[in-house]
Amino acid sequence: MNIETSRQLYEQAGRLLPGGVSSPVRAFRAVGGQPLFIARGEGPYLEDVDGNRYIDYVLSWGPLILGHAHPAVVAALEEAIRRGTSYGAPSPLELELARRIQGFMPGLEMLRFVNSGTEATMSALRLARAFTRRDKIIKFEGCYHGHADLLLVQAGSGVATLGLPDSPGVPQATTQDTLVARFNDLESVISLFSQFPDQVAAVIVEPVAGNMGVAPPAEDFLPGLRDLTARHGALLIFDEVMTGFRVHPGGAQALYGIQPDLTTLGKVIGGGLPVGAYGGRAEVMHMVAPSGPVYQAGTLSGNPLAMTAGIATLDELQSADVWPGLIAAAEWLESGMADAAADAGIAIQQNRVGTMFSTFFAQEPVRDWPSASRSDTARFGRFFNAMLENGVYLAPSQFEAGFLSTAHTPAILDQTVAAARQAFGKAMG
Repeated sequence: MNIETSRQLYEQAGRLLPGGVSSPVRAFRAVGGQPLFIARGEGPYLEDVDGNRYIDYVLSWGPLILGHAHPAVVAALEEAIRRGTSYGAPSPLELELARRIQGFMPGLEMLRFVNSGTEATMSALRLARAFTRRDKIIKFEGCYHGHADLLLVQAGSGVATLGLPDSPGVPQATTQDTLVARFNDLESVISLFSQFPDQVAAVIVEPVAGNMGVAPPAEDFLPGLRDLTARHGALLIFDEVMTGFRVHPGGAQALYGIQPDLTTLGKVIGGGLPVGAYGGRAEVMHMVAPSGPVYQAGTLSGNPLAMTAGIATLDELQSADVWPGLIAAAEWLESGMADAAADAGIAIQQNRVGTMFSTFFAQEPVRDWPSASRSDTARFGRFFNAMLENGVYLAPSQFEAGFLSTAHTPAILDQTVAAARQAFGKAMG
């Protein structure tokens, strides 16, 4: 596989961009080698600058649930861009997208658009602290909620990939009110509420962990969090930036039947463009400026291009046959990967919820950060590079999720499993 142009561009990028990339996990540090520079995406494929084509299971880290350059999204954007790229003023498109989101997630009685998942979670936590008049928050080890200072504590994902438990530059005072519990362990949450009575403003959780790789919630975990927060007067925040429209059309809250007080969204609601949102109970959201005193603003929030792409994407997801087709594809891939590993004599944990999946090279089930961190990352690196050689582009880290799209046809899935059969053999080395 010739990647000479990518090599040259990466060398140039190292002199212009820190680490040669604009986001850390893209650097391939966890899997060896160097990142590929991408020239275009179409349907289920990426094509690099050297003309190599790959079946893509990263999908821009989740938002492209319809695949790359879906005709309906492209057509809508082409029309929208002629009307202007940013207004800095209210647009009817914001109402249209908000109503569509509410159609899938009726618990979001009011919402505020922002420009990223980090903005959404940071803003939701500020709001929770103001509403409860408390300072402390509880998060879970291995869960990543963006790079706001208060959340860079045992944050999983890219931080774990680079071996950084925290980040220099974050003042100790900024994180002193951030408490860390263990995912899928209610007792650890109960202990924190006991240690800090009437001090916890909110519990924030990825209802399906996606930043330690995919880890589903235990049966009692989310109901337990809902009960604990209600009893202690704290808010429950579901970070559905990744899981929204990915584990169920109505998010993890619909899949598991749990209504959080606040929800953060991103990824899919922008159809591939930068966007985020937070929302929930109207009495809480009314505290956001200008309705209330909790300040949050953004010049490009609700910009017409992101709103247009989100509307077009959610309209496609409303088709009756789309979600059943996605789930059937996800189930087929899950089964095929498990069979291919078994035939190669390799122990894996193939975790999947909805259209999110992870292949862990682990002997035991992966249900939290300690079990995820015991995975064989060296073997994953060999598997990743073998899959890349065979034309399949996976997330370059054991601790990231993979995603499917409506563009992943049965023939594409067959090619993927065939590539995996070869790659599992190389991973044995």
